[in-house]
Amino acid sequence: MASGATGGVPGDEFFVPGGSSFTDFLTAHRPELLSTRRFLPDGARPATDRFPHGTTILALTYRDGVLIAGDRRATMGNLIAQRDLEKVHPTDDYTAVAFAGTVGLALDMVKLYQVELTHFEKMEGIPMTLNAKANRLAGMVRENLGQAMQGLAVVPLLVGYDEAAPEDARGRIFSFDVTGGPYEKRDFHAEGSGSPFALGALKKMYHRDMERRTAALVALQALYDAADDDSATGGPDIGRRIYPIVSVITEEGFERLPETETAALSREMVTGRLDRPDGPAAGL
Repeated sequence: MASGATGGVPGDEFFVPGGSSFTDFLTAHRPELLSTRRFLPDGARPATDRFPHGTTILALTYRDGVLIAGDRRATMGNLIAQRDLEKVHPTDDYTAVAFAGTVGLALDMVKLYQVELTHFEKMEGIPMTLNAKANRLAGMVRENLGQAMQGLAVVPLLVGYDEAAPEDARGRIFSFDVTGGPYEKRDFHAEGSGSPFALGALKKMYHRDMERRTAALVALQALYDAADDDSATGGPDIGRRIYPIVSVITEEGFERLPETETAALSREMVTGRLDRPDGPAAGL
């Protein structure tokens, strides 16, 4: 039988013994499906301002777990390519990923990573540990290094709730460089073009015993500060009713905050900025 499914019948490759990695399976049998491994022809250089890029994402731990958020803007050079891009995605019940960088490649990477985690659990009968999930995503980022060096980088941010960790440290955050290096971050982190401004706001407002509402407001304040100084980052668009995506992971699993909640928090924040444009003062 030829490689690949014919008439609904699985091809020979599905009966070849192998490991629990779906990415390795594609590498061996259908490498053309791995968009992050494609290289441009020799001498070709992409006009990076012709491809949509997603910007600021952030994560922070709080009393019950970990929160991850992102603005909604994608830019293409000096143009706004999309105003309602979703940069935050669940990857299984207890992990989520957000991305900055080349949107098309990032979305492919997120989808492949979601399948990778599901495939592993079905093959092994148990989910990966959170450390293993971080290492597996690091490998995917590393596979994109060739395109990153050509200007098409993807920088993800991974968060998870780790039941095996000490009770006060179960919300965990991992960042990655373009070579696939994974780095666990303590308390909070941000990526993307607006990240320096978001990190400044987080340093000012963060404290570890926040409850969910306060944590969400802190994330929204940080994204607002990023949008205030970085043109590639979009703040809450009250007129169009487009608000940042905010999600949390606790012992109960992944939850995306309802838009009604993020809308109400965004309006509260914007109203407060009318009286204090520089945002809340740091607690002493």
